Amino acid sequence: MAASPLVFPPRPPSLRGRSRELATLAATARASRPARIALVGTGGSGKSTLACALGHQLARELPGGIHWFRVGAWDTRTLLGMLSIRFGVGASPSVPALRRRLKALGDMLIVLDNHEHDRAVAELLDALRGEAVTWVITARRCLVAGVSIFPVIAPLVTSGRSPFPAVASLTRLLRWNPVSLELANAIVESGEAGVDELRRWLVAGGVDRVRVIDHEDDLPEVGLLVAWAFRRLAPPARRMLAVLAHSSGDHIDEPSLAALSRAGRSAGDALASLRRLSLVQEPLAGRLALHATVRHAVLKRTTFDPRRFFEHYVALLERSPERLDLEQTHLFAAMDYAHDTGSVAAAIRVNELMARLAL
Repeated sequence: MAASPLVFPPRPPSLRGRSRELATLAATARASRPARIALVGTGGSGKSTLACALGHQLARELPGGIHWFRVGAWDTRTLLGMLSIRFGVGASPSVPALRRRLKALGDMLIVLDNHEHDRAVAELLDALRGEAVTWVITARRCLVAGVSIFPVIAPLVTSGRSPFPAVASLTRLLRWNPVSLELANAIVESGEAGVDELRRWLVAGGVDRVRVIDHEDDLPEVGLLVAWAFRRLAPPARRMLAVLAHSSGDHIDEPSLAALSRAGRSAGDALASLRRLSLVQEPLAGRLALHATVRHAVLKRTTFDPRRFFEHYVALLERSPERLDLEQTHLFAAMDYAHDTGSVAAAIRVNELMARLAL
């Protein structure tokens, strides 16, 4: 099995003030290849955008290609399994087999996006130490030795300029956070609200207050903008947000999103409204996800039955095993569901699916 070129996000359409940072990162990666780089910053600071742009900047120089994994809080065994599936050596975490495959593919770049489990990532990188892989980790904080830390802050904050002219007067109020500025910009440019109306909503909601937050993804400015949009969305669009927020997989394709949200004939209009307001991201063509800060805001106001994810994705892979590369995180989530619920029937079904997939 050849490494798939289809699971790296498309080149960002605009870096909005990050060209100098990208040039510095590219020079660092070239000078010390293979490098281990950690892009560290608060939620919504633009870490994933920089990592994606770096991959595309270096792609032509890397015969082994560029590869993207959203790792979250997966443990070491699961991380090894994810890489093993992607690079065609099965799901059993065999470090020697994976090393041989990486060596055969040649110089490459691997992004480990949204890293949350220091010990797991440290064990993975140490197990594969010495291979011709440039590792790029994105994380809110990184307690891993042996990597070069690059702090990522909101673009243009040091110069006091706004990356979104249409909402320039809200930039300071939103503390230059790229996600909140993009949401505000989408609301204003869509004609849904004017800048002054949006300012009043944000101030009334306490965006300028000082308080303790739950964790790095709990950003009041993002939560207020999501709340503003959520009230104006049709029910099918709200259900789509709920599906995306509660999913344990990387991203969801449009047909699965429509089915899981039970949007029916309204699916097209619902998705269009989410795109118009920049509430969803499209890491791959036709596949949707939420930024972590948006996801946290949606989780606060929605619920979803995890059994429906299990039934949908196990059935999908039973029908279409060739989709494994795109749906592998949903398979791991199904395995976790079977384990966490203690369901013997679910465990048997997952084991049978794994056997069919020759994993």
